[in-house]
Amino acid sequence: MAIVKEFKEFALKGNVIDLAVAVVIGGAFAKIVSSFVDDILMPPLGVLFGKHDLSQYFLMLSPGQYESIAQAKAAGAATLNYGMFINTIINFLIVAVALFIVIRKMLAVQRKPAEEMTKNMRDCPQCLSPIPAKAARCKFCTSSVAVG
Repeated sequence: MAIVKEFKEFALKGNVIDLAVAVVIGGAFAKIVSSFVDDILMPPLGVLFGKHDLSQYFLMLSPGQYESIAQAKAAGAATLNYGMFINTIINFLIVAVALFIVIRKMLAVQRKPAEEMTKNMRDCPQCLSPIPAKAARCKFCTSSVAVG
């Protein structure tokens, strides 16, 4: 019974719920990025390379000729699907850039309050703990400090 109680406490912690939400949103974001790459970005690139679907570029490793990867797979032929690999790389790069931008913005937002906090803070001359600049007494060692 104690295990059930511990599990409930663990499962209902804010971090676990935040992680679950992040996984769901991440999955949805991955679908959006995949759709963007497959449906918006790759068709024009495919036209530039001579085919309408870049993911259909492949090399036959088995004897025979097939028009598509699906036909080759249906026949049991081995293929090297470098077009799909290029799609996956582009997906990864888009996700990586998007995450970089989001994390960079989040860090910038987190830094601003810390910078403002240091402007309004000073060290206690007795214990060197950070206290508000206008404090008359240190909240850590309770010594009187000159109002700055």
